[in-house]
Amino acid sequence: MKFIVQKFGGTSLVNEDLRLKVASKVVEAKQDGYSPVVVVSAMGRLGEPYATDTLLSYARTGNKELTPRESDLLMSCGEIISGVVMSATIQELGYPAIVLTGAQAGIFTDNGHNDARILKVDPQNIIRHAHAGKIVVVAGFQGSTGEGEITTLGRGGSDTTAAALGVALDAEYVDIYTDVDGIMTADPRIVSDARPLGAVTYNEICQLAHEGAKVIHPRAVEIAMQKNIPLRIKSTFSDAPGTLVTSYGELYRNTIDITRDRTITGITHIPNITRIKVAVRDDQDHLDFQRKLFNNLALAGISVDFINVHPELIHFTVQNVVAVKAVQVLKEMGIKPELLADCAKVAVVGAGMTGVPGVMAKIVEALAKEKVQILQSADSYTTIWVLVRKEETDKSIQALHRQFKPGE
Repeated sequence: MKFIVQKFGGTSLVNEDLRLKVASKVVEAKQDGYSPVVVVSAMGRLGEPYATDTLLSYARTGNKELTPRESDLLMSCGEIISGVVMSATIQELGYPAIVLTGAQAGIFTDNGHNDARILKVDPQNIIRHAHAGKIVVVAGFQGSTGEGEITTLGRGGSDTTAAALGVALDAEYVDIYTDVDGIMTADPRIVSDARPLGAVTYNEICQLAHEGAKVIHPRAVEIAMQKNIPLRIKSTFSDAPGTLVTSYGELYRNTIDITRDRTITGITHIPNITRIKVAVRDDQDHLDFQRKLFNNLALAGISVDFINVHPELIHFTVQNVVAVKAVQVLKEMGIKPELLADCAKVAVVGAGMTGVPGVMAKIVEALAKEKVQILQSADSYTTIWVLVRKEETDKSIQALHRQFKPGE
């Protein structure tokens, strides 16, 4: 059988018209000779009756506390409701369908309630129903422990469900349907001439997702990459081809046009960041000071990023929401940090930049033209990051997009 996994987010399922549009895409895949496995998220967002955040808000009325186990039971309901309604919509079009919970679909996880990790997938139940001619609809975002406890997979969990099923079924494609026409070279709300990318590598989309692009969860990409299952990012609302995500070898198979090895794929950003600067005194053991500083922040559950360590000075960033907590940790160590709140980490991403001279020079040139001060910078094989002030975020992204022209 030729399986295709199609994942639809909550905004694609909020009303009957949209659900019929979704069902038509499922039926089209069936008519093209595939056996569709449809993964659904909960319908809508906070305020809409069956959205996960709405259900949680209702249960917590009056400041009630939910244990992680009980909140998982509740959070799993939204996807089940969505699956039942979606199955009925497909059947309305004349095609037999069946709904499976994550557990019934064979998704087994660890015991990490609210952010569980998938340990294995047994797809036999899905395969049995597919052989019987049914379109299988799976409730995303959930699984079960070996003891039968319901778990949820954390942020982006339905993407993760789709990728894991794609690997287990050796699917031809995993299609992730969103409200945009694929992966864009930048946020179109910031860059008016941002373009959809025809194809990217797994590594590039992972980096874009980690650095703020919200089209797909990086965990899902990492799972698909293990078995080289192609991902396609498409729009529910159009027939655009979307963006193919595959390996570097597949992307450039049957071509000798080395100019296609683009330097820059896209520009993305993470907002709401606080930079913390700590001076190291001459009379301190610098190595021991560094060890204690980062160890104490870790023990407090504070994730640090954008780290620059010098003998006399340490820079790092944290999310704005934990900045006060981080300062308290440092003060308890006798440290008086210098803070700069409301910054943004802007990332220039591209698999082709490795070993290419002049990329950083072009970044500096583009930002200097706009009189944007680079507060910090760092780089890896596929990404260069710069830290800028919040009020200069949009013009920084726009300037870098003009400079590199990704997608052309």
